[in-house]
Amino acid sequence: MSRPPAGKDRGRRPPPPRHPPKEETPFRRPAADVVVLYGAHAVREALIAGRRKLLALYATENSAERIAPLAAAAGLTPKIVDPRALSQRLGEESVHQGLMLEARPLPEADISDIEPKSGLVLVLDQVTDPHNVGAILRTAAAFAVDALIVTERHSPDFTGVLAKAASGALEHVTIVSVVNLARALEQLAERDFLIVGLDSEGPQPLEASPLRKPLALVLGAEGKGLRRLTRERCDILARLDMPGPIKSLNVSNACAAALMALRLRLG
Repeated sequence: MSRPPAGKDRGRRPPPPRHPPKEETPFRRPAADVVVLYGAHAVREALIAGRRKLLALYATENSAERIAPLAAAAGLTPKIVDPRALSQRLGEESVHQGLMLEARPLPEADISDIEPKSGLVLVLDQVTDPHNVGAILRTAAAFAVDALIVTERHSPDFTGVLAKAASGALEHVTIVSVVNLARALEQLAERDFLIVGLDSEGPQPLEASPLRKPLALVLGAEGKGLRRLTRERCDILARLDMPGPIKSLNVSNACAAALMALRLRLG
């Protein structure tokens, strides 16, 4: 049996197996100045509205064909990706419908930027669930609410799950983020807004309250309701009278019912 010549191959280890280089993900890394929108309605409305700077559009082959005209009008060319890549980026439970858009956040707005058209403003007192806030946004857009006011802290990010739940409404409602909600309510009062707090224990029904426009409807978090300082800034505390055995609704459903009651009263 032959042996390798001394001093040449003796003691050498075999070279490690070569692995193919990892394919780099085409997506941007998460960052504060990058908003991710997914789902047909959210992406479509962002392309149409033109309120934010658009960075990149990712689509599966089938979805790319459907979105191509809107993408072209917005100056984007869809980047074709595998649906599994979108699910990996967004989460397996996300219903992305083969579309994902990277964009900049919407321009910041202040209370002074609110244009009184419908005469109605929604105010959220630390409502944190993105599904609820998304549903509230969708209702706000349906009722042509002038603005949605939220707190900087104890509010969800206006991206991803919330944007999907809003079903495109995020692009059509002015969102004002404030540090101090009590002070924001004072500013609304200075602009002649009637401040109405929705409270399941309110002393009078909303439909029987002395209402007028402009009006700011304040909604509290589920379970906690309106905070003390928020309640103190309200001109009226009102409830929704429910004829059934359950006397309260979750905050997004209560918002829709209250806005319908206000529309019937005030037009």
